[in-house]
Amino acid sequence: MAIIEMNGISKSFDGRKVLDRIDLQVNEGEFVTILGPSGSGKSTLFQLIGGLLLPEEGSIIFNGKDQTGKRGLISYMPQQPALLPWRTVLQNVLLGQELRGKKDEAKAREMIKRAGLSGFEDALPGALSGGMKQRVAFIRALLSPQSLICLDEPFSALDDFTREEMHEWLLSIWSNYRRTILFVTHSLDEALFLSDRILVLSTNPAQVIHEMVVPFARPRQSDLLLTGEFLERKRELASYIKRGDLNGS
Repeated sequence: MAIIEMNGISKSFDGRKVLDRIDLQVNEGEFVTILGPSGSGKSTLFQLIGGLLLPEEGSIIFNGKDQTGKRGLISYMPQQPALLPWRTVLQNVLLGQELRGKKDEAKAREMIKRAGLSGFEDALPGALSGGMKQRVAFIRALLSPQSLICLDEPFSALDDFTREEMHEWLLSIWSNYRRTILFVTHSLDEALFLSDRILVLSTNPAQVIHEMVVPFARPRQSDLLLTGEFLERKRELASYIKRGDLNGS
């Protein structure tokens, strides 16, 4: 069953078309990544899905109903953690559930522990490192009750070692709870390691120019990145990214 469908979505800013007839679908329990260079409209797509912007053309369907422009249907994690500085780690993690009137503190504490943050439940964000803040924000998104989680380059601020750890942690959480995720990145490695499917966007304006069904079995470990098949798929994606960039220049 499709959680979300975007049909013929177009959007312009100041007379310049950013998105041109975008079609995409994310099914229940899928991990789908939108991959493209900077400026390809990836974050604009999320703003449209979240109801912060309205498309000029097209419709956005959630669970079979046209919900174009409606807010509150997704759990969203931006590039910056955006934690409330007066709330503890546990309180920040529970915020999405709290707004919906139902909290599961035991599950929140379990996920905090799995993220390596045991002992910080009562700490304020000011006492955390950047990577720790990002983990808290990520757990908050995973715990929110909406059926679709949108992640906008959530690991871009992390160092390479922490980023790799978070990839494996995310997949372990996802395999346990099977949440539906729409992920945005410009990292080929990240897209291939995490996803079921990858949609490649061109630039100026953005169009879907390639779709890849990722062939790697789950569970996945970091040594996958060193295999010949992984590198072959990475070269394939890179060729489409380059093609999309050239078409837009």
